[in-house]
Amino acid sequence: MAWVTMASAINIATGKWLKALEAHSLSEVALLDAFHKTAFTSGVLHTLTQSISLNLLEKAKHWHASHAKHHIVTLGCAHYPELLKTLPNPPLVLFVIGNINTLVMPQIAIVGSRRASHQGKQIATEFAEALATNGVAVTSGLAAGIDSAAHTGGLACEGGTIAVMGTGPDIVYPPKNVSLHRDIVNAGGACITEFFPGVSAKPWHFPRRNRIIAAMSLGTLVIEAKIKSGTLITANLAADMGREVFAVPGSIFHAYSEGCHWLIQQGAKLVTCVDDIFDEIIVSAGERECQSEALSKKSEVNNLATDKLLDSVDYDITAIDVIAQRCTSPVNEVMASLLEYELRGLVAAVPGGYIKLRGK
Repeated sequence: MAWVTMASAINIATGKWLKALEAHSLSEVALLDAFHKTAFTSGVLHTLTQSISLNLLEKAKHWHASHAKHHIVTLGCAHYPELLKTLPNPPLVLFVIGNINTLVMPQIAIVGSRRASHQGKQIATEFAEALATNGVAVTSGLAAGIDSAAHTGGLACEGGTIAVMGTGPDIVYPPKNVSLHRDIVNAGGACITEFFPGVSAKPWHFPRRNRIIAAMSLGTLVIEAKIKSGTLITANLAADMGREVFAVPGSIFHAYSEGCHWLIQQGAKLVTCVDDIFDEIIVSAGERECQSEALSKKSEVNNLATDKLLDSVDYDITAIDVIAQRCTSPVNEVMASLLEYELRGLVAAVPGGYIKLRGK
C-alpha cells in the first residue's frame, strides 16, 4: 500500500514524491516503513508525509477488500499502462473494477459529443466493435452519447473496453450509466479512476480524466464534436503527447461536425472505416510527429497566454474560479489551459485547485 499511501497525500503532486524518493535514495516501501515509524521530523519528507490522509487511505483499503473485482494498480505494478507513465505527473495509483489485464492491451480512445446523433452513435458502436474484434481495447469516458456507444460496441469481445471515470470507483457518473458500468465489468472490461473512493463528480475532474484517456491510447478517434468542447481538449492532449488523432467527417450543416472538420484541417487523419486507423498506426514516427506538431501549434493559439495564466496561479493552492476571475476568462477555457500547462510541468493539480511549480 506504499503507493496508495503517497497518493492519499493532500495537495501533493506525483512529481514531488518521485523526486523525494530519488533524492533520498528510498524505495516506496522504505518510505512507508519510515512513515509508520514517524522517522521524519523535518525536511521535505516530513512535509510530504504530514500531508498523507489516513481517512482516504482507510477508504481505499475498505474498497479494495470489499470485492474480488476491486483492484489497486500502482505506478510500480506490471499492469500499470506503459503509455500512461509518459505523463509528467502520472497517477500514482489507479482504482480498477474488473479485469486488470485489459490495461496492458493496445488501446484506441473513442470520444465525442454527449448529445450525439443516432448516426454518430451508430458509427461509434461499429468502430468500437471492429477494434475490439481485432484485439484493440476501446477506451472512453463513460459519458452519455458517443462514449456510451463506444463502450457498447466494445462489449462485443471480452475485455474489449475500458471506462475512465471522473469520480471515485464507487460512484458512477452519470447515474444512468450504472447498467453500462456493470456490463463493462461483467464482459471482462475495466472501469478505472485515479480518484479515491467516495470522491464525487466535480467539473475539473473531467479534464483530468481526459488526459488519462489520451495518454493510455495509441490514438484518439473523434466522432461528432463542436469546436469548443471537452472532446477537442482530449484530441489536443493526444496530439501534444505525440499520439495519433483521427476524425470522422460529417455534414457541413451539422454543428457537431465542425470539431471533426477542424481537426482534419489541422492534420488529423480522416477515417471512414477501422482499416484507416490500423493503416495510420503503423506509419513512420516522423509522420506522426508532423501531425502532432500541426495540431499542437493550433492548440496553443486557442489557449490563454502562458504568462497571463501563470501569473494567476500562486505557489499556494489557488481555486479554479479565482484563476478564471484573474484571467477574465471562462472557467472551461481556463481548465483546458491549466491541464495543458500541467502536462508541460508548469503547474500541478491538487485538491482545491492548482499550484504553481517552483522555478516556473
